[in-house]
Amino acid sequence: MDVIIYHNPACGTSRNTLGLIRNAGIEPHIIEYLKTPPTRLLLRQLIDRMGIPVRDLVREKEDLFRELGLDRPDVTDDALLDAMVAHPKLINRPIVVTSRGVRLCRPSESVLDILPAPQQGEFRKESGEIVIDAAGRRAGTA
Repeated sequence: MDVIIYHNPACGTSRNTLGLIRNAGIEPHIIEYLKTPPTRLLLRQLIDRMGIPVRDLVREKEDLFRELGLDRPDVTDDALLDAMVAHPKLINRPIVVTSRGVRLCRPSESVLDILPAPQQGEFRKESGEIVIDAAGRRAGTA
């Protein structure tokens, strides 16, 4: 089962997503995208496979987003892609690729919808919130 995560180890959501992947018994291929950024073509392909607008992948919380004027509504998809390639910290994360799809995993538990294997036991987010119960089911489901 090939699973790829575009990961930022400094991001709690990314760490929780990685934890959920591993809780399914999968050791993913980890790409620290700040060290090894995706090419423009790959970024475009990932966006197309996720079925989201380019703007949805831009990390708007970064100061650079406003500094570069990317918050203007007239900024084109091409300009947004160019900015993410030039400044990978503008790429929202984590992005997970599996045989069941590609997803921007915000919140982290959205990765459960595309994992090719079930959860193998309890999982708690770093905050302590239970996401998966001891039986491997999403918390709060029967």
